[in-house]
Amino acid sequence: MAILKTICAALVLGLFVTPAAAQEWSPAELTTLHRWVVMAPVEGLPRLPNDALQAARAAGDAEAIDREATDLALRLARMHLLGSATQAERSGWHIVDTDADMPLEDMLATALSENRLDSFFAGLRPLDHEYAVLRAVYFGETDPERRQAIARNMERWRWLPRALGEDYVLVNAARFEADLWRDGSHVGTWRVIVGTTRTPTPVFRATIEGVVLNPWWEVPASIARESVAALVRNNPAAARARGYVYENGRYRQRPGPNNALGQMKLVMPNPYSVYMHDTPNRDLFEREVRSFSHGCIRTGDAIGYATTLLEGVVTREEIDAILESGQTRTLSIAEPLPVYITYFTAVSDGLGGVAILDDIYNRDHNIRVSESEGRGGTVARAALAAWPLVGSALAVPQDGEGDCAG
Repeated sequence: MAILKTICAALVLGLFVTPAAAQEWSPAELTTLHRWVVMAPVEGLPRLPNDALQAARAAGDAEAIDREATDLALRLARMHLLGSATQAERSGWHIVDTDADMPLEDMLATALSENRLDSFFAGLRPLDHEYAVLRAVYFGETDPERRQAIARNMERWRWLPRALGEDYVLVNAARFEADLWRDGSHVGTWRVIVGTTRTPTPVFRATIEGVVLNPWWEVPASIARESVAALVRNNPAAARARGYVYENGRYRQRPGPNNALGQMKLVMPNPYSVYMHDTPNRDLFEREVRSFSHGCIRTGDAIGYATTLLEGVVTREEIDAILESGQTRTLSIAEPLPVYITYFTAVSDGLGGVAILDDIYNRDHNIRVSESEGRGGTVARAALAAWPLVGSALAVPQDGEGDCAG
């Protein structure tokens, strides 16, 4: 089933393309392009100017029409696929969007030759269910502040790869949760504690390679300067009691009940030295707002989480025996697993609606919502009034052969 879904998605997107010569735009295709330009605000996107195309059409210049229509379509496609935000608006978002490598020119040519322009544009949207919920609710939302919040987070989804894959972990720092997906199915959700407003958890992608049980804590220099170094220097007995040692020019903490990493940490190399790990202060997971760390991601039921990641490698009984031994052990998971550390302040509420979360890191204001969203949204909704609705999601008119099912 997973392979079938992948093939269907590729067909809808037009990934199976053959480079083609420059295509002529028919009047019907120009009408379709105009409709997608007009409806962009329904996606929380700005409406692109099309003065050059209109001028070419008014002049009856066929060559200019083809050139300007292709240029407009590619700009619109990149906006749907990669987002409309500037680099300044994306500041702090360190996840590389691999969709930038898609051959949009060839895909557009194929879509035009096969009369699949609607599917070409629709297929550029993020595939995640969260985006589908945001989009469906945004279409009917009337509250201006909620519309802005939803639009900003739809934009954030465009900064991720369109498809995250069948197996991955997604951490949403604003929701204080981590979700694990395997074979395209949701496995579980774990509460997490993230960085404070002074030491926020960064947005990045890493690869989970394994689990360290009974880990040593390599104290970061910033935390050593803040507290540990003074403790070791001024009260060595208390420092020893807490497991701190100073070796080879660095501060470390031994495995044990006081270890800041608790009983496990993930092996997930990244340039930020941010990891998912256990904690001895587990009562904090009962708090509604869980922003207490120096940036790392403390994970609730950490041993249960580690056990799930290590399925097929070791059993829970074997993990418990290692923990009981007190010895540090590093275990590789069966297959490396991507982990996305993200920040979304508008999320599915699980009931078909959208919950707006507190913007704990004050990042939302960095993303500007197009001024056309308010005025243009009305126009775009009118343009879509004739389109069929399927459930709570907007349907795409059929063009050429039907899209893949499932």
